[in-house]
Amino acid sequence: MTDHIHFVTGRLAETALRAQLAELAPHLGAGYSIQVLPITVAALMSPAWVARHLQVPPTATRVILPGYCEGDLAPLIALAGAASVERGPRDLRQLPEFFGHQSRSDDYGAYDIEILAEINHAPRLSLDEILRTAQQLAADGADLIDVGCEPGEPWTGVGAAVRALKELGLRVSIDSLNPREIAPAVAAGAELVLSVNAANRAAAVDWGCEVVVIPDDFATLGGLEETVEFLASRNVPLRIDPVLEPIAFGFAASLGRYFEVRRRYPDAEMLMGIGNLTELTDVDSAGVNTLLLGICQELGVRSVLTTQVINWARTSVRECDLARRLVHYTVTQRVPPKRVEPRLVTLRDAKLYPLEAQQLDQLAADIKDHNYRLFADAGELHLIAAGLHLSDADPFLLFEKLLATQPTNVDAAHAFYLGFELSKALTALTLGKNYTQDEALDWGYLTQPERSHRVKLGRRAAPQQGTKDEDAP
Repeated sequence: MTDHIHFVTGRLAETALRAQLAELAPHLGAGYSIQVLPITVAALMSPAWVARHLQVPPTATRVILPGYCEGDLAPLIALAGAASVERGPRDLRQLPEFFGHQSRSDDYGAYDIEILAEINHAPRLSLDEILRTAQQLAADGADLIDVGCEPGEPWTGVGAAVRALKELGLRVSIDSLNPREIAPAVAAGAELVLSVNAANRAAAVDWGCEVVVIPDDFATLGGLEETVEFLASRNVPLRIDPVLEPIAFGFAASLGRYFEVRRRYPDAEMLMGIGNLTELTDVDSAGVNTLLLGICQELGVRSVLTTQVINWARTSVRECDLARRLVHYTVTQRVPPKRVEPRLVTLRDAKLYPLEAQQLDQLAADIKDHNYRLFADAGELHLIAAGLHLSDADPFLLFEKLLATQPTNVDAAHAFYLGFELSKALTALTLGKNYTQDEALDWGYLTQPERSHRVKLGRRAAPQQGTKDEDAP
């Protein structure tokens, strides 16, 4: 082997790292070495501190630092010579994935499904509210901003709203059946009209833009063929929407209509409005959006219309943006959509990293300081420090055990800290998620990064009063 990977770690993680690398070695495609730096907690390393201790073997081609080693790597790059310097995963149990055991290639991310994001009840909003909402939808991944109108009298402000959106550089569609509302929107720059049927197709000839055709009768597709032929004969560009129905109101049959329209019009552009599922079903929207976009990808439906009204669907645009990349990759590469887009897995983690009882016992034996380490595994919460290993499924009972064992070491600050961390740990146990102390739980694309208070304060987590942080950088 010509490649040589040099791993850098702290004393506490040494045993686990050696065991992980021994298992991973046949798959590394490289030799490796391990340097244990004079620090207990690897999370406290900084590049500048590591530079004072780092000894890179002459044969090393890569140097892998702990993922917690935050900051400018320049001091280490200068020391490493020809070897590259990079951060590994924060959890060393993720090393197999880090070294390329992934289900997707580097070119992941392409898509060909367009997202239309509707601003519902736009006439009820101020222009500033419309513009703010549109900018957020665009930032989340929307390709077109769909201005949603309401039945009744035409909205007199529709032209001004569309014009203002266009001035922001946004693409705009208009969602209305009323020609008196559609005409000023198109004149102001709307490029797509939702929707056209027998009632307004004659007016569509004069708009000079693309339209979405819907049936006059959804259940039978009645009137669809006539409207398509009318517009096509007059060179009006169009997309077809057979209209997706809610569950209990013809959902399965409406899905069948998309297949039927594709059979009738194999080359036609199509659109699917997915809000009837996401907004009207008591379930988190990410899975629904992903499934519907998978259907669209296979059928060649190249645009979807989504809404974000009800709370459980308020991130639908972001979900659709992730889902369209996932389904494009899996369909074009002919691979299952599994372990490809982890950001869409939010409630439970894709993979758990269990700890064995002997690992926890060994950890308790190796720790020399009295700082508290928390773990969640096999239905129990564990609290470990020097000479201390407590466990219980109930965080309140665990805390009572701690008070009974070390009543003088738990002040208000420690109580608050342990309560905060134990709450996260219990959530992880309840839902089937991985828990790492001082880290945010992984909620996929919804994760809000949590900066470790150890880093902010420049010390270990929850140090005991009077202890000296001898190995801090």
